[in-house]
Amino acid sequence: MELYEGSGGTEGVTLLDTGMPCIIVTHLGNMTGAIRKIPLMRVKVDDGYVLVGSMGGQPKNPVWVYNLRANPEVEIRDATDVFEMRVREVTDDTEREALWQASAEAYPPYNDYQAKTTRKIPVFLAQPR
Repeated sequence: MELYEGSGGTEGVTLLDTGMPCIIVTHLGNMTGAIRKIPLMRVKVDDGYVLVGSMGGQPKNPVWVYNLRANPEVEIRDATDVFEMRVREVTDDTEREALWQASAEAYPPYNDYQAKTTRKIPVFLAQPR
C-alpha cells in the first residue's frame, strides 16, 4: 500500500503475486474511529465497485466488513483516481448474484472461497456520494 499510495497510484497497483488489479479502500474503524486502509480486488461495475468480504474463505468475516457496516463513507483509490464513495451491503439475492458473478469473473478464486466456508460472504457496492 505504501508503494501504491506513495507513487500516486502509478506503481504497486496489483495484489501480491496475483498480478490482478486492486484498489485501496480507506474507511473508519467501527470501534476506534481510526483511519483504516485495505487493498481489495478491483471489481468495477458501472460507476461503482464491488467489495467482497471473502477473507480467503475463512470462517469469519474480515474486520473491515464491520467497519463498513458502521461507517459507510469511504474513499477508494483506483490507480491514479481517487473517489469519495458510500457503500451499502447488498442483501437482495438477485442483485447480490449479479455482483457476485461480476466479482468471480474479475477474480475466479472467489467461487472457491465461498465453497470453503459455510458463511454467506458479504458483498458491498460502493457508489459515488
